[in-house]
This record gives sequence, C-alpha cells and structure tokens, in this order.
Amino acid sequence: MARSRDRRPHVPAPGLRPVPEETLDAAGLAELESLVGDWLTVPDVADRLGTDIMKVRRLIGDGELAAVRVGGVLKVPALFVVPGAEGAPAAPLHDLKGTLTLLADARYSTAEAIRWLWTPDETLREGRPIDTLLAGRKTEIRRRAQALGF
Repeated sequence: MARSRDRRPHVPAPGLRPVPEETLDAAGLAELESLVGDWLTVPDVADRLGTDIMKVRRLIGDGELAAVRVGGVLKVPALFVVPGAEGAPAAPLHDLKGTLTLLADARYSTAEAIRWLWTPDETLREGRPIDTLLAGRKTEIRRRAQALGF
C-alpha cells in the first residue's frame, strides 16, 4: 500500500522568513527618496553592523529595520542604523522596532511608516518623528503612532 504524502503546509525555519518588501510606483518612490535622502543598501548595512547580509535581512524580516525597493534595490534609511559607542559596530536604532509595530498596527505599509517618520511635524521639538526617536524620546512618538490606529 502506498503511503500518502504529508500535506501539511511548509513552514520556514525561524529566521528564514521572506523579507517583506514593498515596491513603490515612480511618483511615490521619488517622494520617499527625496524625503529620506540618505539610504543604505543591505550590504552597506551589513558592513556598518559588522555582520552578514542574511542577518540584515533577518532584522528587516523581524521588524527591527524597515526597507523598501529604491531603484530596484532593497534599501534601508541610513538613520535607522546608529553608530556604536567607541569602536563598537553600529546597531539598528533601538526604539525603532516598537514604533514600526505600532505603525503596522495602524495599517501603515512600510513606505507609509517611513514617510510618517520623516514628515516634518511642527508640534515636535525636533521637527520630525525620526529625529525625536534619535533624541531618545520614544514615548511621545509611540503615543502619536498608537493614536493613528484609532
């Protein structure tokens, strides 16, 4: 008697999930490119972090970094990678993951989340949400991001 094949769906091993990618139309891409300005490719991020490309793709997949396709190349905003202390390698912006999670809960796409973080807000002392995160004031930004979902 022939054995039936196991019909369970394939579940990738932890850390091997596909990287969520978003491709923008030309107008949206041009706007986002000019808004963010400085981008890093995945190999550039790997060099700054002192790690390999697969680890960077895992960080993107886990929501610790965000990336979009810019000119056909997967890129990360440069401000998402912060310098390490005295000779230590760079690291992903510590407060980014929770903020990206709240923006995703508010149904923001990756590009929309990046756009929101870079959009000037005159009610913020630093001017933009990303600058407020870089200044270590995550609570205010997360409160605002959480309010977007209501």
